[in-house]
Amino acid sequence: QVQLVESGGGSVQAGGSLRLSCLASGSTGSSYVTAWFRQAPGKQREGVAAILRAGGATRYGDSVKGRFTVSQDNDKNTVYLQMNRLKYEDNAMYYCAESSTWLPSQWFLFSEKYNDWGQGTQVTVSS
Repeated sequence: QVQLVESGGGSVQAGGSLRLSCLASGSTGSSYVTAWFRQAPGKQREGVAAILRAGGATRYGDSVKGRFTVSQDNDKNTVYLQMNRLKYEDNAMYYCAESSTWLPSQWFLFSEKYNDWGQGTQVTVSS
């Protein structure tokens, strides 16, 4: 099993940037894909970005394309989410999740496909 810890959340004005980190420990060698999700109060969990751990292929939600970048440092067992040009609509709790099983890329942003989750980090964007 993998343990995931997110960090890097905080408060920022619209137009600003934040970088989130997701540190994995435990059975990290079996990780296939790591994804970032977010959930705002009263809204459904939304897939933000995902990265294939071997090869680095990425996938993004439509609402963040061109603004967010997902990357990884395998030596540090860490996946990052660089968030630029933040908008008020980006306010949410952000979670990272990992899957150890193969998924077709079109499923990378489906939260039900992931078994291991972190506790989340809050991102607050003021307008």
